[in-house]
Amino acid sequence: MTLTFAAVEAVAGWWSGSLALVGDAGHMLTDSLALALATVAAIVSRRPASARHSYGLRRFETLAGLLNGLFMLLLVVLIGWHAVERLLDPRPVAGAAVTIVAAIGLAINLVVAWLLSHGEDDLNTRGALLHVMGDLLGSVAALVSGVVIIYTGWLPVDPLLSMLICGLILASTLKLLRTASHTLLEGVPDDLSLPEIGRTMACVQGVHSIHDLHVWSLDSSHVALSAHVVLRTGWNWADTLALLQSMLNDRFGIAHVTLQPESLPGQVVTFSPCPPSRAANIPGPGQGHA
Repeated sequence: MTLTFAAVEAVAGWWSGSLALVGDAGHMLTDSLALALATVAAIVSRRPASARHSYGLRRFETLAGLLNGLFMLLLVVLIGWHAVERLLDPRPVAGAAVTIVAAIGLAINLVVAWLLSHGEDDLNTRGALLHVMGDLLGSVAALVSGVVIIYTGWLPVDPLLSMLICGLILASTLKLLRTASHTLLEGVPDDLSLPEIGRTMACVQGVHSIHDLHVWSLDSSHVALSAHVVLRTGWNWADTLALLQSMLNDRFGIAHVTLQPESLPGQVVTFSPCPPSRAANIPGPGQGHA
């Protein structure tokens, strides 16, 4: 649907002299590539772990989101550049043709956006949806541009609205690129705090201190953690491990946990024991989970 209408918009934009339609056609073309990439990524990311990829290919969807964001960035620059040219050198625009084609494009984009909004909530789908939402805004801009030209003949509205839509798309694109880059660089998820996780782990009974704590995202929906746990003298590792796993899953939503036990005196302390008043809130063996 998107690729076919991109060709229609390109021809109509060239014939009518509308930059808004030509820009939207280019946008829909990249949308088609983005949707194809998102489809491939959705299939590939579901492949199970293998001897070469022990985590599977979950991050392929993050990579696809990053590539889609870069495509959008390039498109914003190109449309903005042509919009400035049109402001300096206005050209006649067939308002009626622009209005009709933009209205059809708006309807198509609404259908595609609805389909994607009911898909999975991951960076891959968000990247594809970002393209379509930008395209939807482009259709709105072209529609408004056609109506204004029909009734007022004011030609600068076409490039001005194109620049406005570029600004809106740019804000969402930069956010997507930041999130995808943060995940690929194995950054701590934005909704989690490494110091808070470390201090909470150090509060579990039987734990003396925590060091070498790492938290990262496998993809947009799976978080992993690894750490060295220095045990207090006389505490059973199996009981402490069960408490730590339960606490990390219940309080922080981290289910993929790798912990290495160590005995005193331990290594360099990163997160030391919490005050007695707080430690009392973290249960010991047989006392239930926090």
